[in-house]
Amino acid sequence: MSKPHKDYTEAIHWLFEQFPSYQVIGSKAYKPTLENIRVLLEIIGNPQDQLKFVHVAGSNGKGSTCSMIASCLTESNYKVGLFTSPHIEDYSERIRVNGQTIYHDSVTKFVNQIKDEQLSFSPSFFEITFALALQHFAQESCDICIIETGLGGRLDATNVIDPILSIITTISLEHTDILGDTVEEIAIEKAGIIKQNTPILIGGIQSPAIDEIKNVAESMNAPMYNCENAIEIHSEFSLLGLYQRDNYKLAISALNILKEQGVPVKNSAFMRGIDNLSLNTGFRGRLQIISRNPLTIMDVSHNPDGIKATLDTVAELNAGILHIIFGLSADKDLKQIISTFPDHANTYFTEFSNLRSAKIAQIQEISDLHPRDLKFFENPKSALEGAQNIAKQDDTILIIGSFFLVADFF
Repeated sequence: MSKPHKDYTEAIHWLFEQFPSYQVIGSKAYKPTLENIRVLLEIIGNPQDQLKFVHVAGSNGKGSTCSMIASCLTESNYKVGLFTSPHIEDYSERIRVNGQTIYHDSVTKFVNQIKDEQLSFSPSFFEITFALALQHFAQESCDICIIETGLGGRLDATNVIDPILSIITTISLEHTDILGDTVEEIAIEKAGIIKQNTPILIGGIQSPAIDEIKNVAESMNAPMYNCENAIEIHSEFSLLGLYQRDNYKLAISALNILKEQGVPVKNSAFMRGIDNLSLNTGFRGRLQIISRNPLTIMDVSHNPDGIKATLDTVAELNAGILHIIFGLSADKDLKQIISTFPDHANTYFTEFSNLRSAKIAQIQEISDLHPRDLKFFENPKSALEGAQNIAKQDDTILIIGSFFLVADFF
């Protein structure tokens, strides 16, 4: 990636400094209202009124599902807007049209426009980014836009759109300081994206969470669909992880519903969408093999359910000893996450450069509760070197725990 222009760098710096994002400071950035985003969109001409949307919420799998849907639609010759978060290497990754990231000049121009407005309130980083995305998608005349929620659903800034299909991938305990302490409470927040008379597609969600979603769907007269588990997946499916097969089934179910909504998709596009997933969406960091000498895998799973699914997949691939390099945000359930690691694995904790990183001292406080020898490193690349110095050829190194940890390797 070429060096960003000075104006773009200053614009991004201002965005992060002026409007704290959840990704940087955590729950303090959460703004439980949709008024700010509505004002922003009014200022730029309500671009959302010109666009078609698929809206995706969930605890795990929503980013992958969004990318799969977007890629398959791209392979059917639609112009597809994709909004996901967070980014790994560059801010522009959050906003794409058929895989092409938003131009740096467009970001700079929009940031300057918002600064010049001299607003009477302070919109969040996420609100500004989403408004920019909608403006960009409208300017690019996108046929359809795939939108990933940032946090929750009901009061997420993305919930101002009127989708032709809503999707909830999974429900598990996450962000309990904001969304609620039970899966029922979290399900109600996610179900907030359900719109009147608009189809809602559900992934692998069990009771009691699905009962809450059903109640909301019925109250909104929203037809409810379950993922079509009978979908046959080609033997050459190229993504690692059983959970990615579940995400793919959900994506195909979504595409079949979109046919009924006036967005037909070629059957031949289904597997081409997976084969060209990275090209069409920039998809990476999900069970991504970055080296085979020894096998080294990078994954952005960051809650207990997601990490356990990744560990289950890696266990099938690993022929020797597993070396886990992990770094987590300080607001995660560190104790529960560490308890998911196999006792026989070598574990290497590292801080990452983002301000939300859990610190070595935090991990040391709870590490005595687990019968394993943790090694500590001040930065991710040192942790990887430490693992590489110990690992044998048939061992596996797994880098896991956060988008921000993965970002430090690029």
